[in-house]
Amino acid sequence: MPEVCRFAPSTTGSAHPGTLLAGLLAWLDARSRGARFVLRLEDLDPERCQPVFATQMLEDLRWFGLDWDLLEQQSRHAVGHQAALLQLVHAGRVYRCNCSRAQIKAHGLPGADGGYAYPNLCRPNVVTPTNFAAPGVLRVRLDEGEISAQDESGQSLSQNPSTALGDPVVRRRDGAFAYNFAVVVDDGRIGVTRVVRGRDIAPSTATQVILQRLLALPTPTYRHHLLLLEERGDKLAKLHGAIGVRALRAQYTAAELCGVLAQGAGLNPEGKPLMPRALLAGFAWERVPSFDQTLRVEGGRLYWR
Repeated sequence: MPEVCRFAPSTTGSAHPGTLLAGLLAWLDARSRGARFVLRLEDLDPERCQPVFATQMLEDLRWFGLDWDLLEQQSRHAVGHQAALLQLVHAGRVYRCNCSRAQIKAHGLPGADGGYAYPNLCRPNVVTPTNFAAPGVLRVRLDEGEISAQDESGQSLSQNPSTALGDPVVRRRDGAFAYNFAVVVDDGRIGVTRVVRGRDIAPSTATQVILQRLLALPTPTYRHHLLLLEERGDKLAKLHGAIGVRALRAQYTAAELCGVLAQGAGLNPEGKPLMPRALLAGFAWERVPSFDQTLRVEGGRLYWR
């Protein structure tokens, strides 16, 4: 059976250079291995996700030169998410959480992701199959103990998720399924065998692995790559107003932009214009730097710092 890789950008805003680089690396990994490549639009956030962002994302990725074997929208699989949640409810694992973000922060437990770990305060509030559908935040109780996990690069991803981050939210207050839960269910449903993504998600890997085990789902191979940073040191993100691909398309051809991003990823040292398919023959993870790269934006153009 062929391997299955996926790229799963959120549709909470316009694509930016970090989106394209993440898509490029995932695509190169898949195509160089002869794997199926799945594009999954993660559109579960009812407040921030908009159809126009999904449409623009598809147009920008096609313009950039990426293709895929299967296109999915995460929001169309709510039935599967609900069934997986009910499976955990029947196992006595799900409880209602009444803690606010301020209360969690007040406990001051540092989280592995740079935020605050949830101190598992509401575990006694176990829900049942008859009342789990009521509104409110739901979390899943994790077992104590270290989860062994490793990045394909050799980096250890092992941790005790129940203390490193705390019991994860599986359903948000607004009724939307949470990222760590939905991504595990969807990866299992489509048979994902390889996950290539930015290293900012690495701290969540052990939590996703334990959820996979609770749901009797296989664990894929993980590869976490470098991030693109703004000059002030933050990750390029939609939330921070990173320059969008729409603005870049007014300044670059697809080949020019691909050449610039591939240069930052160590795959095109001279930065010459080329399309993604031209990078396949020489693609190897050993060429991609493990350290993050900083972009400076000036006059709508990108420069490596």
